[in-house]
Amino acid sequence: MRPQRAGAMLAVASALIAPGFGKAQQPATMPGMNMPAAIPDRPGLGDLMTAFVQPRHIKLALAGAQKNWPYAAYELNELNETFERVAKLVPRHGNLVIPDALAATVKQPMDVLGRAIKAQDAAAFTAAYADLTAACNACHASADHPVIVIQVPTASPFVDQDFAPPKK
Repeated sequence: MRPQRAGAMLAVASALIAPGFGKAQQPATMPGMNMPAAIPDRPGLGDLMTAFVQPRHIKLALAGAQKNWPYAAYELNELNETFERVAKLVPRHGNLVIPDALAATVKQPMDVLGRAIKAQDAAAFTAAYADLTAACNACHASADHPVIVIQVPTASPFVDQDFAPPKK
């Protein structure tokens, strides 16, 4: 028998004999998290914000700056869905109730952004986007993280994506 095949068979046999071997011991639930216990490392609120919310926030700005209204509408919808998912995954952060905090801070500016996008109003978009960004910072401050300051992007980190409207 070849060494690679023997190693593979040993790995399969080990997995069948001791299915829990090698897995980190984790509690079935974690306070404030609704994620399945089978996930070995649960992302925290900061991880979710950096990995999922922040890129949507940036892409929304870049689409609006290029007046790519269909794509801006798409990103606004994606940002809204991302906030909903974050609120389900991490319903509390310290004393902060995440769904309530999001409703109190970002809902209104996102609604205004939606109207600006629908109207294809660049000036209204710019103002609403600035309000959304300020709301993000207000939420960070209320979560005792005032050092997390979000701004309107000055450049695109997405060098492989064109944010201009499609050419007709």
